[in-house]
Amino acid sequence: MLIYNVTTHVEPSIEQEWLLWMKEEHLPKMVQTGCFLKAKLFKVITDQDQEGISYATQYHCNSRKEYEDYIALHAKALRQDTIERFGNAILAFRTQLEEITTLA
Repeated sequence: MLIYNVTTHVEPSIEQEWLLWMKEEHLPKMVQTGCFLKAKLFKVITDQDQEGISYATQYHCNSRKEYEDYIALHAKALRQDTIERFGNAILAFRTQLEEITTLA
């Protein structure tokens, strides 16, 4: 399993608007690409004052090919949507995680 992780730093003034947009628009669009099995949104909890709030969004896919298909076919348009809507009020950092093992 591969997880595409996007950590986003959000300015407090747009946090509620961004959260609503993520839940109602962006996450469903990401899953509807067919490249991801599911999406999970987490709030990053920290004691450090970062003048904003951070969230981690994890998009789960079965293979690197599904992730590469997302990048090739969908990423540019979906990222542009985000930029047009929120501009510099958010800052995203993207990583890929490869699952090694799971213990229950």
